[in-house]
Parts: sequence; structure tokens; C-alpha cells
Amino acid sequence: MELVIRTIRSEDTGPLTEAFATWPKPPELFQTYDQRVAAGDLDMLVATIDGRLAGFLLIEPKSSYPPFAAADIPEIADFNVLRHRRRHGVGTALMDEAERRVAEHSAIVGLGVGLYADYGSAQRMYVRRGYQPDGAGVVLHGVSVAPGATIRLDDEPKLMFTKQLRPGRTLLNQRSPSDPR
Repeated sequence: MELVIRTIRSEDTGPLTEAFATWPKPPELFQTYDQRVAAGDLDMLVATIDGRLAGFLLIEPKSSYPPFAAADIPEIADFNVLRHRRRHGVGTALMDEAERRVAEHSAIVGLGVGLYADYGSAQRMYVRRGYQPDGAGVVLHGVSVAPGATIRLDDEPKLMFTKQLRPGRTLLNQRSPSDPR
């Protein structure tokens, strides 16, 4: 079994569309991702096993989540591994490469994860990899959900996490040892 992690190529858009056709991903999504990669405002990693698509993830250099954007923290987003390719090291390999790439430019990386059971494996993976909640609680469309609010539990509400990748700035909502406050 040969697992390869690489940057998306234009010829990947068709196989990605086919592979994720039963997921809530519109066909034009992968063309948009490819265009954004070509324009330099997105990094997209594709995983293949023996030349066949296994998964992908995005690295957003400029996060749409306001606290990450304000702190210039890149965000790992839209992380997907085909169901029949899970438990083969694909997710770990994608995350390893994403973190390696982000660490070249940033000491910290962020990500968001959904709240319901379909995200359980991802939630556990992120904690095992050293990600910590950013302290904002449940976030919906980039804004913390107020106590007592009623929200729909779909793919939109998230918990946001950060991870220190190398020495440098400290994580959001954490003070450095030299901070006297």
C-alpha cells in the first residue's frame, strides 16, 4: 500500500467530485478549491492510496474565523477521509503534512470541529494531537453562541481549537510566562 500526500492538481477535481458525490459537497466545490490554490490563497492536500483518492484537507492561510484572522493563525479546514479509507493512516498523514506546512510560516495552527457524533473520531484525533479549545465555546458562523441560545445542531456549530507547532507566539487566550497580568 502506497500512501501519498500531495497538493491538489487540476486533474483531481473530477475524481474528488466522484468520490465525494454522496457527501454534502457540490460538484463545483473542488473546481473552486483548485482555482483558489492556483491563485495562491489556499493550500489543498490530497491523499491517495495506490494512486486512488483517499481524502483531502484545506489549509486556509487567512482564516475566516475572526479570532484566528486577527491573530494571523492559519486554519486547517474541510478535512475528509473516505469512509472505506479510514483507519489506514490517511487522516494522520494528512494532518502531519498540514502541520509541517503551516509550521514553515506560523507557530500556531487552528481548526474547528463539529459537535455531533459523526465528528467523534476527529474530536478524539485533535485532542490526541495536542489541540486545545480556544476558549470561545460553541461557535456559529464565527461568533460564540450565547448561553441559553437555541441552535440547529448540523455541520455549522463548531468548537475551535489551536495547537502550538513550534516555539513562538503563545496560543490564543494563554499568557506567556513573562506576561505580568
